[in-house]
Amino acid sequence: MVADVDRRPRAAQAEVTRRQILATAERLFAEEGLYAVSNRQISAAAGQGNNAAVGYHFGTKADLVRAIARRHTEAIEELRVACVSAVRGSREVRDWVDCLVRPVTSHLSSLDGPTWFARFAAQVMTDPAFRPVLAEESLASPSLREVLDQLSSCLPEVPPDVRADRADMVRHLILHVCAERERALAEGEVTPRAGWDGAATGLVDAIVGLWTAPHAGERSRPRPPGL
Repeated sequence: MVADVDRRPRAAQAEVTRRQILATAERLFAEEGLYAVSNRQISAAAGQGNNAAVGYHFGTKADLVRAIARRHTEAIEELRVACVSAVRGSREVRDWVDCLVRPVTSHLSSLDGPTWFARFAAQVMTDPAFRPVLAEESLASPSLREVLDQLSSCLPEVPPDVRADRADMVRHLILHVCAERERALAEGEVTPRAGWDGAATGLVDAIVGLWTAPHAGERSRPRPPGL
């Protein structure tokens, strides 16, 4: 019994330490990039006297990046599941783009400010060594895979090469628009949209336009006589 009592406070303290490290690492990575920040710096900024605290609790830097990502992607998954349930069966591109964008912006809106996740994600996705970690965590989401499949089925006329090209543009658009808005809010700047919901509407408008825009193959098709 005494041993059990002793273990509970230690486990609770370990969890507090893990959360402090995660929050600190997310902020430092967002502000300075992944390679510019060492585990020693994270431990010190998180108030840990032991410089090896990050390695002890998380292992490698890739493991730490994965833990930060998972902390957010799990919450985003819950929001996206509800969004998908509301539009399942729709053939409207906009409905599925909504499911792509709004779970992310809704999650950012729900966090106490200033937030760091959008900027953290942008830093990770521009780093070839760590990009696969975030990509794996995101694509592990069943609801995201369903959204992407449904979007694809709504756009059968888009050739595979154009589809791949535009998917990459969409990913960058969501990532960097959210990161830039997050930075502006943190620094007290005026933003084009008053809230995250408005920002999501702007993003959805742009992405629907991108997905449904004509492509070179369509423009080069011969017109029927008389048109």
